[in-house]
Amino acid sequence: MSKTAVSKAGSGKNGKLPKLGRVLLVEDDAVLAMSLEDALLSGGAEEVIICHTMQSTMEQLEDGDRLDAIVLDVHLADRDDGWALAELVDMLGPKRPWIAFSTGSPGDIPKEIAQMGPIFEKPYDPEQLVQVMAAGRKRGLFSRLLR
Repeated sequence: MSKTAVSKAGSGKNGKLPKLGRVLLVEDDAVLAMSLEDALLSGGAEEVIICHTMQSTMEQLEDGDRLDAIVLDVHLADRDDGWALAELVDMLGPKRPWIAFSTGSPGDIPKEIAQMGPIFEKPYDPEQLVQVMAAGRKRGLFSRLLR
């Protein structure tokens, strides 16, 4: 498990990045994890915490630290049902972290789980993930009612 914080340099409109907050990135492919980490930090993530296994992810969730989003690879090296983590996260209540799924086999995710967040089929552009996350973080009356 590794942690990385973003620099305070801004970009985009008025030099401000969208607020993506603290992101838990669950990915066992080290190269993809680094690419996603770079995109998330450049896109406005406050911190990216990388977990490569189900066990390290469970330990991170047990720490109880606030997470704003989770990018979840559903086929991890140590477990082939990484999507089950989404069920646990869903139990955190109405203020649960935003969830995105990353997979080469979207059909493997049970339908009730797949409805919890967007699915990104590998290979995908990390910038697309950041754009979807930023759009999901917009605040306003309707977004508050939908959570």
